[in-house]
Amino acid sequence: MQNQDTSPDFDDNEDNGQNPEDQVQAEEVSETSDPVEQDETSEAVDPVARIQELEAELADCNDKLMRALAETENVRRRAQRDREDAKKFAVSAFSREILSVADNMSRAMAAIDEKFRENNSEVEPLLVGLEMAEREMMATLEKFGIKRIDAEGSKFDHNLHEAMFEYEDKEKPAGTVTQVLETGYTIHDRLLRPAKVGVTKGGPKQAPAGNDKKTDGENKVEGATPYESQGAGPGGKIDEEL
Repeated sequence: MQNQDTSPDFDDNEDNGQNPEDQVQAEEVSETSDPVEQDETSEAVDPVARIQELEAELADCNDKLMRALAETENVRRRAQRDREDAKKFAVSAFSREILSVADNMSRAMAAIDEKFRENNSEVEPLLVGLEMAEREMMATLEKFGIKRIDAEGSKFDHNLHEAMFEYEDKEKPAGTVTQVLETGYTIHDRLLRPAKVGVTKGGPKQAPAGNDKKTDGENKVEGATPYESQGAGPGGKIDEEL
């Protein structure tokens, strides 16, 4: 009588002492972490091209940084200049109002004749007080950078002067300031108020040679054009018809 083998069947994995689930996970890890297969599927990167790309990015970042620093410096300088200008020219509007007071003081002193001043001793202390007040006012204005414009006798400058009228003057060249109607002032080399002046146009033009006829008579009008030099315009030949 043969003995039947009644011992239970054991799996090979159980004989080896390894869990089947652990074996499956190990196989998956081995498949995904195979370096040979990853190198075959990945693209090769050129080191020289990568270095050039990084250098280009670095140069772009440096350029942006330098531009930002330059813009910041410009903003700082503009703010500083605006602050200095505000400090210098903050009194401009107030100074223009004060200048009218100085003008009235000058007109009051100029209205009194020297002979009247000599003959009336009572007026002398008043005028001396006005002169002292005017000098004190000018000194105070100069402390804030406000100065007079010496226009009389100088050449006309549209940046400092305002021409109110022109007139003929044979003795002085054209564009010379000979009369000052209102004194001008500057504040820190910037125009505060232009000087209102009268300007010469120069002497009249000389008559053509050989023309000895008296065209003006005794009552010559300064700056008038002689009748014979008016040309053949309308009414130019009226003397011939008469």
